[in-house]
Amino acid sequence: MNLMFLNSMEKVEESGSVRTGQVSVGEELGVWYVMWSEAQEDGTSLQETWYEGLQWEEMLKTFREQVFAKQCDGYKPLLEVRVSELDTLDERTAHTQLLNYYSERNADEVLYEALRQWRLKQAAQEGKAPFIVATNRLLKMISAFIPHTEEELRQLPGMGKSRAEKFAKEILALTVQVERSTAFPLDWVAEQVHPAEINGWLLEEKERKRKAESDKLENKRKLLEAVARGEMLDELQATLQVQRRVLVGWVEELDREGYDLAPYIDLALERVPSAERELAWQAFEQQGDRYLKPILQKISRPDSLTPKETELAYEWLRLLRLKFRQEARSRQNEEAS
Repeated sequence: MNLMFLNSMEKVEESGSVRTGQVSVGEELGVWYVMWSEAQEDGTSLQETWYEGLQWEEMLKTFREQVFAKQCDGYKPLLEVRVSELDTLDERTAHTQLLNYYSERNADEVLYEALRQWRLKQAAQEGKAPFIVATNRLLKMISAFIPHTEEELRQLPGMGKSRAEKFAKEILALTVQVERSTAFPLDWVAEQVHPAEINGWLLEEKERKRKAESDKLENKRKLLEAVARGEMLDELQATLQVQRRVLVGWVEELDREGYDLAPYIDLALERVPSAERELAWQAFEQQGDRYLKPILQKISRPDSLTPKETELAYEWLRLLRLKFRQEARSRQNEEAS
């Protein structure tokens, strides 16, 4: 076996004696091994295999988890190795992740559901996706720490000054009804979190994000294939099992990445009455294409639409905006040449 890494660790017992152990990483014929060897009081050695497999990332994850667990148990490495995920983050990000972890495990579920219902109504009124109004994690933090004032609300990462000023009244109307056992500021949270548990959670989060990105790339590939077959959003939604607004977001991403989706966009817009399309196009020319709410107000009365009708209206407006931008780019290229 090829020895790739070896480090000794020591633990001082209550009696004053020192217990020693060694962690090693080796490779043989493409198989990775993470081993632990610990000296026993009777002079024998305890051998453990923490990992045996082919995956480098999985091996590294196991190594970091197990070494960190030993550190939490009192072992100190003779050669310092950074194995805590929190140590790899800057102070602000580490604080945010601590709050995320704590709130996921201590959220008031009744308050969280009330906040979700508020968010749905607010998103429908603004014609935005709910996560743009407030993410699930922000709602979890609110329901875990239960701010009672705007100042406290602004201490939660992701809230910010503008969002607090806009939504504080509605949010605090829900939170002040709930008793809390904790206080602001939130510098006490780190002491309430077990280091090994949050380290494992951070590693899981990293893996979740990696898988989500991989799944997204695969779904975008499937989307391109479906677009080539001429499938509409209804069919795409059934095939990919994602929300329609997510599909439209992928179409926008693919357009930014340079894929020619003009024929597909034209096909999807054929279902929209031409008079409405023309009104929206004129509004884009007059008011710009950054915000869609003013465009919707030009072609209809948003308060007269149901939430579903509002969602569908914003859907085709997003597609029409893509077409508008495509033509603007085309004109710019012609003028440049």
